[in-house]
Amino acid sequence: MAGMTSSERPLLNRRLAEFGTTIFAEMSALALRTGSINLGQGFPDTDGPEEVREAAVRALREGRGNQYPPGPGVPELRDAIAAHQQRRYGLSYDPDAEVLVTAGATEAIAAALLALLEPGDEVVALEPYYDSYAACIAMAGGTRVPVTLRPDAGAFRLDLDELRAAVTPRTRLLLVNTPHNPTGTVLTRAELTAIAELAVERDLLVVTDEVYEHLVYDGAEHVPLATLPGMRERTVTIGSAGKTFSFTGWKVGWITAAPGLVSAVRSAKQFLTYVASGPFQYAVAEALRLPDSYFEEFRADMRGKRELLADGLERAGFKVFRPAGTYFITTDIRPLGESDGFAFCRALPERAGVVAIPNAVFYDHRDEGAPFVRFAFCKRAEVLADATERLHKAFAR
Repeated sequence: MAGMTSSERPLLNRRLAEFGTTIFAEMSALALRTGSINLGQGFPDTDGPEEVREAAVRALREGRGNQYPPGPGVPELRDAIAAHQQRRYGLSYDPDAEVLVTAGATEAIAAALLALLEPGDEVVALEPYYDSYAACIAMAGGTRVPVTLRPDAGAFRLDLDELRAAVTPRTRLLLVNTPHNPTGTVLTRAELTAIAELAVERDLLVVTDEVYEHLVYDGAEHVPLATLPGMRERTVTIGSAGKTFSFTGWKVGWITAAPGLVSAVRSAKQFLTYVASGPFQYAVAEALRLPDSYFEEFRADMRGKRELLADGLERAGFKVFRPAGTYFITTDIRPLGESDGFAFCRALPERAGVVAIPNAVFYDHRDEGAPFVRFAFCKRAEVLADATERLHKAFAR
């Protein structure tokens, strides 16, 4: 029988059996097969700054990073990460003991969870969550405990009482993502202060995914959890070059944390990729030192694209949750007479020539996410305009 051994034991580790192929692979393949506009997977369709790309070319030509870089990351990048945290947030990190470069934020998440969890430990995560969270918790033998963000007054909100109730004596770690993918929620300083107080009170570790830190809009403020009282020593903060500089294929991420936490995460990371992205690390070091004007222009460009896509989706009949951060828009398809996001997204390429992602894949409580669909707006303006025109033709009444 295909997929089975003679003993009838499944080939795939039972911890991973529930996951299968990621929705991103399925939908991207669907986009290619149908020639549709792919607003599903969150990657830009143009490269980032030319000077950063040239920095990578220069590193390649000069032989910097073509062989194994140092395990913790090249010193130039670790210095730049520490300087970025200091300049932006007043967080002081020792680049030698408190910074670790990873193969993108995805490896940072995996290494942190594999390092910090024992089988049976509970992880409280905000639902909907990026799909790798669930898989990495499972690989570590942990148990995920979702706390659901629910729609309220045009945004998705965290119920702090529900969060507190989710913590048990078995809870080891809180997994927090802000700005939040896929809902676009940016947790407020008050909400993060309550999370910090809970973590200190219950002596919990926190892994915080802040890869969209530079994409916040409309007066929203990104507050790193590590800046709050009692949190620096218990927080692993994850950052990424891919989302900030539009070079997602380079796979350069990092963590900043206290020495003991960095040492623990490095112990797991060294047996995953060991090292990665050698020449690109030098380029990202230069990117992190770009002037403030780059980050301001990048945010303004994405804000304009958010408005273009959000307006077009509303004209087509979707209910739109305008995000306070990230480059994703969550929509409600019920005004279109639909309620099953999976069926809607699988039919959308044929109906409209557009690909999106059903939010239900990011939920344990699938019913909570059933009517929601995510679109990415990190694309050229003309592509977004074309996509919204197609959706308007397909759905507008």
